Amino acid sequence: MIPARTAFWLAFAVTLGVYLVMLLWTLPAITAAAGGLSPFDLRPTGYSFDEARAFLAALTPEGTALYRGVQQRLDIAYPALLAATLVLAILLLAPSGLGRWRWLLAAAALPGMAFDYLENAAVARMLDGGAAALTPELAQAASRWTLLKSAFSTLAFTALLVLLALWLFRRVLQRRGAHPAPQERN
Repeated sequence: MIPARTAFWLAFAVTLGVYLVMLLWTLPAITAAAGGLSPFDLRPTGYSFDEARAFLAALTPEGTALYRGVQQRLDIAYPALLAATLVLAILLLAPSGLGRWRWLLAAAALPGMAFDYLENAAVARMLDGGAAALTPELAQAASRWTLLKSAFSTLAFTALLVLLALWLFRRVLQRRGAHPAPQERN
C-alpha cells in the first residue's frame, strides 16, 4: 500500500499536470476560438442564458471540437484528481485527535467533484446542440451546477487553507519550544 504522503504527492503532481494543460493550452485556445469569450469552465459565478448563447454562437467549429474533445476528456479526470488531492491533503493536515471528523472534513471535497461532473454533462449537451438549440432551462441547469461546484470547491479549499495555517502554527510553536528564545542578562 502506498503511504498517504506519497499518494498525496502523486495525486498533486498529476492534478497539477492536468490543470496546467487546461490552463495553458485548451482553455486559452477555446477562448480564442470564441472571440475572447470565456469558456463555461472559467465562469465560477455562473452565466445567463444570453451569455451561454453568445459563447456558443461565437465558438468556431474547431473550438467546439477542442472543447468537446480534449478539454472534456481532461475534465473527466480533473474533478476526481482534484477531489483525491484535497481529501488526502485534508486527512494529512487534520489533527488525528479529530477522529471521524477528519473524514467528514475531507469529504467536503466530494460534492465539488460531483457538481463538476454534472456541469460537464450539461456543458456537453450545450456544445452538442449549439446556440440554436440552447434552452433557458439547460443554460440555467449548467450554471447552477457551476455555482454549486464553485461553492463546494471553495469550502474544501478553505478547509484546507485553515488546516494548513494551523499546521504551520503548530510547527512554529514546536520549533520555538525546541529552541527557546535567548533570555536577556541583567
